[in-house]
Amino acid sequence: MALTKSVDASRFSHRLITWQRHSGRHDLPWQAAGRRADPYRVWLAEIMLQQTQVAVVSKYYEGFLDRFATLAALAAASLDDVMRLWSGLGYYARARNLHAAAQRVATEFAGDFPRDLATIASLPGIGPSTAAAIAVFAFGARAAILDGNVKRVLARVFAIDGMPNEAAVEKRMWALADSLLPDRDIEAYTQGLMDLGATVCTARKPRCELCPFADECRAKREGRIEALPTRRARIALPERCITMIVVEREGAVLLEKRPPLGIWGGLWSLPEGPALAAGGEAAARRFATRHGKFVALERHTPFVHGFTHFRLVVEVVRIEVGEPVAPHADDSGQMHAWMPLDEARRVGLPAPVRKLLDAFAHALL
Repeated sequence: MALTKSVDASRFSHRLITWQRHSGRHDLPWQAAGRRADPYRVWLAEIMLQQTQVAVVSKYYEGFLDRFATLAALAAASLDDVMRLWSGLGYYARARNLHAAAQRVATEFAGDFPRDLATIASLPGIGPSTAAAIAVFAFGARAAILDGNVKRVLARVFAIDGMPNEAAVEKRMWALADSLLPDRDIEAYTQGLMDLGATVCTARKPRCELCPFADECRAKREGRIEALPTRRARIALPERCITMIVVEREGAVLLEKRPPLGIWGGLWSLPEGPALAAGGEAAARRFATRHGKFVALERHTPFVHGFTHFRLVVEVVRIEVGEPVAPHADDSGQMHAWMPLDEARRVGLPAPVRKLLDAFAHALL
């Protein structure tokens, strides 16, 4: 795709690098000070930043490094330990892929993170844009990134029509991103793209007065800032309703280990049953009595948890039982274990389950 006459590649990169040095972000936890960054720290940050805002990642990043200071430590850890540290950050496939990639680097590359872009991209959980970001910040490679923020910047500055995730549009954007790469200062340039999209050229209420391309941005000139990038028509998210079963006895709660794949895969969670209107209370009682003698049952206030593609309506039933059984696998192959409530709140849990157990912490039956 040819550039517009108003912005050529050299001027674009020069303006962006200058802006980043004066107005970009320089104090993020994973940014190196005066030296090239540790590949492990860069990789961890880029995986955490996938579909997650900097403010959220900052709360998890240092704690994760405190526990897994090196790639070798991460590779040697159990998946349970990794999931526990990731709990609440969401998109849990990232944590499973991170652990799998660490083990692959440890075994196939003697613990040395690969430098080759194609090899980096072949690791679990790493796509082309993430691989390029790692190569840039860890090794100074001249490679283009194209995440959601960058797509928005390019769509507006160069007035690119069409939805960015459509194959033809994305191909044009990759060609443009490659053509704009500078010959030097690649780290500042790449960070500048990220910073501009995250802090100035935002999806809602962009701060055009602070943009280094305000006088050349075609979307601004054509009055199309809100229209670009092209968005999909909004559709109502489907709803799914479940019952979470809180089975308790003398301060302990029964948790279920979820399958390794899928939503919340590999995490501990509360057992689930059908919606109350579909016989969920009776199903919950039957489930609970397989783990102890029935004592009491309460219904609690339902809540809604949003996922990318659907809304989960969670109804809550608390059941007190006696005489708990030892950890076992039920007919579905799920592993269950009794844990003291304080311990249960510290294992790897989905965020809504953790909030639910926190709310019950001082109000056991």
